[in-house]
Amino acid sequence: MDTLSKEKRSLLMGRIRSKDTTPELAVRRVLFRQGLRYRLHVRKLPGCPDMVFPKYSTVLFINGCFWHGHPCRSAMGKKMPQTNANFWCLKVQRNIERQNVATLALRELGWRVFCIWECETKDIKPISELKLLITENSVNDVP
Repeated sequence: MDTLSKEKRSLLMGRIRSKDTTPELAVRRVLFRQGLRYRLHVRKLPGCPDMVFPKYSTVLFINGCFWHGHPCRSAMGKKMPQTNANFWCLKVQRNIERQNVATLALRELGWRVFCIWECETKDIKPISELKLLITENSVNDVP
C-alpha cells in the first residue's frame, strides 16, 4: 500500500527530471575539471545521450539505477514499487529496450558508447578514470 495519496504521488513523480540530475552533474563536474569538453543532450543522435564528446566520437549515458533496472545494491535499484507493479515493470523494461536500441544505433554510426550508473557516481575515483576510456583509442585516431 502506498503511503502517499494519488495526487501527492503524482506530484512527486512529476518532479523527477531526465536532465541535470545529481549523478549527471557530478560526472560533468569531474570530466570538465579534467579538461574534457562535451556537448549535452544532442537530440540529433539516437537516444539523446547525456554527454557527447565529438572529438573522440564517444557518447556517455548516465542512467538512474531505478529507471533503467540496474541490479545494484542500492534500495532503488532492487525494489520495485508494489503499487501498480505491472506498470512499473513494463516501464523499466521499455527503458532497457530503448537504451539497447539507441546503443546499437550509435555504434552502427561509429560512436563509442559508455554508460555510467547512478550508484557508480557515489565514488569519484571511477568517474576520474573515465577520461582514460573516453580519450584512448578514439575512432578519430585510426588512420
